[in-house]
Amino acid sequence: MTASISVVVPVYNEASFIPEALPSLVDAMESTGASYKILIVENGSSDGSAETARKIAGDAPVEVFSLPEPDYGAALRHGFLRASGDWVVNFDIDYFSAEFLQTILAQPDSVDLVIGSKRDPESEDRRPLIRRIATRVFNILLRVILDSEVSDTHGMKGFRIGLVESLTPQVVSTEDLFDTELVVRAERGGYKIVEVPVTVEEIRTAKSSLIKRAPRTVMGLLRIRRILKTESG
Repeated sequence: MTASISVVVPVYNEASFIPEALPSLVDAMESTGASYKILIVENGSSDGSAETARKIAGDAPVEVFSLPEPDYGAALRHGFLRASGDWVVNFDIDYFSAEFLQTILAQPDSVDLVIGSKRDPESEDRRPLIRRIATRVFNILLRVILDSEVSDTHGMKGFRIGLVESLTPQVVSTEDLFDTELVVRAERGGYKIVEVPVTVEEIRTAKSSLIKRAPRTVMGLLRIRRILKTESG
């Protein structure tokens, strides 16, 4: 039996981009032959992103939710808690891959989490140099602060539904680090994680500011370390 997939996509002020991106995402899902649903979680938008997503979705299996405040991590959490099926995948509206979906579906039952790693030696990262450097620095921080052996926690990931149901309620981070904390909890919990190469190419200028994110990221990683240490006694 073909596995079923829930895809969670946070969006913030993407009304102008959704008409191009959402049909492409639906096409990518259809190409897998799997049963699926797409959960668009609009958060704090002021441009009618939710209404645009509902209009563009038409009869496709797309559910649209709205949160009052702009918070990427809170949007992921909201979608994860409403996901169903065998796999839960997080994509961004401007970064998704049918090939990655096929890779997830090909995994043996022993695999709980698939990470599309920009740091994999076979990955092709075509982003600007500054963003590649930022990913490298973040990887170093993961290792130093959280003693993690994964090479990437941002970007495309596929989680078994059992992992999502067990660990999502435990995650306290929002904003940029919800998925990082979830991955680290999975790693420490002994879940089977595999990292696969991806091709990364920005199809538009990045919306997030590295300068604004940097101090928030460091403080967030330190907070995660403190929380996990407290929980472990």
